[in-house]
Amino acid sequence: MIPVVCGDGRVAGGEACDDGNTMSGDGCNAACTMVEANYECTMPGMPCVHTVVCGDGRLGDGETCDDRNTMPGDGCDMTCRVEMGWTCATAGVACRATRCGDGLRVDDEECDDGNGTPADGCAANCRLEDGWACAMPAMLCTRTNCGDRRVEGTEQCDDGNNVLGDGCDPFCRREPRCTDGTCMPVCGDGVRLPGEMCDDGNTRSGDGCSSACLPEMGFRCTDGAAMEPTTLAVPIVYRDFRGADLAGGHPDFESALGTETGIVAPMLAAGRIAYGRSTGRTSTTTGVAAFDQWYSDVPAVNRTMVDRLTLTRSGPGIYGFDNGSFFPLDGRGWVMAGMEPARVGGHNFSFTSELRYWFEYRGGEQLTFRGDDDVWVFVNGRLAVDLGGVHGALMGSVTLDAAAATRFVLRSGGIYEACVFQAERHTSESSYRLTLAGFNAPRSTCESICGDGIVTRFEACDDGHNDGRYGGCAPGCRMLGPRCGDGVLQRDQGEMCDDGNNRSGDGCSATCRDENVG
Repeated sequence: MIPVVCGDGRVAGGEACDDGNTMSGDGCNAACTMVEANYECTMPGMPCVHTVVCGDGRLGDGETCDDRNTMPGDGCDMTCRVEMGWTCATAGVACRATRCGDGLRVDDEECDDGNGTPADGCAANCRLEDGWACAMPAMLCTRTNCGDRRVEGTEQCDDGNNVLGDGCDPFCRREPRCTDGTCMPVCGDGVRLPGEMCDDGNTRSGDGCSSACLPEMGFRCTDGAAMEPTTLAVPIVYRDFRGADLAGGHPDFESALGTETGIVAPMLAAGRIAYGRSTGRTSTTTGVAAFDQWYSDVPAVNRTMVDRLTLTRSGPGIYGFDNGSFFPLDGRGWVMAGMEPARVGGHNFSFTSELRYWFEYRGGEQLTFRGDDDVWVFVNGRLAVDLGGVHGALMGSVTLDAAAATRFVLRSGGIYEACVFQAERHTSESSYRLTLAGFNAPRSTCESICGDGIVTRFEACDDGHNDGRYGGCAPGCRMLGPRCGDGVLQRDQGEMCDDGNNRSGDGCSATCRDENVG
């Protein structure tokens, strides 16, 4: 008869295990009478296997979370313990922020100042408010200064000027870079243009659309008209002047009357509007030097203010602004400085405006305008509408059909720029209308693909079937299907027991076999 010797690597007599030593804490206790918790000892003479593995996507003894990795900072730390400010509801699925407003910036929160108060830099949904930066760890939010050449907070760029179309707008947001009328899109602006396979409005990876605007494995990114916003806010630059009837006033404002075309050149020059002649004057303008001040910052001549013109959606792909009493600079500029009196009706007249909009040409887009006084519209750097002069409200429009494509050198799928220049030059009335029809670019939303066999961070499992079969994944990919260790005895699947874990040595083995049965 072979003697029973604990530690000889053979299981005999009443031994429950024998891993070849007499030390406890390695799965088989010192007397070889018990398999220790969270271990499996299936091969005599071989080391026991620890069944609780942090990072395996299963919640084991001692673990409060398991998100399928051992990286800290994502809610579940390297020892599979829940980190402060996080909630890890389902094993195998990425943890999420417990709540916005707890003062802890975690998950995809851009900020968390501990309150839900708006207009303090951090919005109620823990997103940075436009024009703010919030420092960590105290989460002190301060206003940014667009134009100081320092990129901070919500700023994507800061080139220190008010020039539109140079790659960085006056709100410090990146603009598409354009060369010869063909533009490169800006990843992360929420508008998917050619060259981008997706654009979900951010440059974070791991949410389906990568920082390079490429769909990530396990996700599907789609576009939809239903996602069109109710409003479209387009940056606009105003420059306020004083009329020629005031001392030191500009000679082109409050001086002449009459409708005329040909004031401006038929092509933009390096992206800027240009006077239509190198010398001389027109019936309502005094020459190139004076005109060059209309759309440039000139200290002591004009005062520049940046704003957003909000267009309202009236139908699929149709956005418009219409104001028959257009006085955006009332109480601002020279009037506010006390260097110009308020004019007819208490309004501030004598100003110019400039806005730009980028679009993918697909054919049939329509731009409609009304203005008094001057309105010039350029498409791909070419003059499309000329409503020049000092006059009452005039209408104009351009439809980008096949003929227009030839005229403006547009190709289907290309990205182009529409520029609108306006001037209010006489103290009688002011009107402005802009309608963009068919210029809506698609917007992306990305979701995990349940059933592709790829487990993303937002799924607990994905076996390609997800039909709830034994040992598989439940429909929706958020829960595991029935299996050994779920605490439910399923005799039809061959289970003899199920004690709710996958440990052996506790009466019910890791494969749901009764260990008390010889």
